[in-house]
Amino acid sequence: MSDARLLAVEAVESHVRAFFVGHSVEVVDYDLGPERREVVPDLRVLVVGPGPRCDSWAYVTAGCWAAMEKDGQGLEFVMTAHVRDQRFIELMAMTAYYHCGGHQLDVEHSMPIGEPWVPGSTCDHLLISLPYLHGPDLEHCPLPGGHARILWTLPVTTAEIEFRRRHGHEALEQLFDEAEIIPTDPFRASVA
Repeated sequence: MSDARLLAVEAVESHVRAFFVGHSVEVVDYDLGPERREVVPDLRVLVVGPGPRCDSWAYVTAGCWAAMEKDGQGLEFVMTAHVRDQRFIELMAMTAYYHCGGHQLDVEHSMPIGEPWVPGSTCDHLLISLPYLHGPDLEHCPLPGGHARILWTLPVTTAEIEFRRRHGHEALEQLFDEAEIIPTDPFRASVA
């Protein structure tokens, strides 16, 4: 790992630790395997336990910015879940690979998971959105020589993705607000 990339990954980790002060933070070095390792060579997933800021688990990538930054700007991703599970670490690694491997994500984008978020869930896509559960203090991450935005990967249903395609991202977020969804509930009803 180059010094600059290592500094960026460490800065993301420091930012997450500072934001989630009082929470446990576990660093998982995630090896995508020999065919995919070069795409996000320095990938880590930060696993944040429940604590004073929120009672759910957060999974945050560290390494996407280092692999993809342009002019000092880039992204990392956060997922919020109801439990600690290896499945969510793997989904964050999948998101990192998807983003860095040719399907660059941003706000209002989505990606198919290819299977339920968890067994029995109707959520089978991830919607990229602002990190509403955590706010701009988590979203805006200063780095040496740049800045990362930490965006939310919200599990959604195929029907919700289709609704968004027809009516727009804002309309879908309005439905989420009206339905008062619990975004960490893998068995929530689709709003569309």
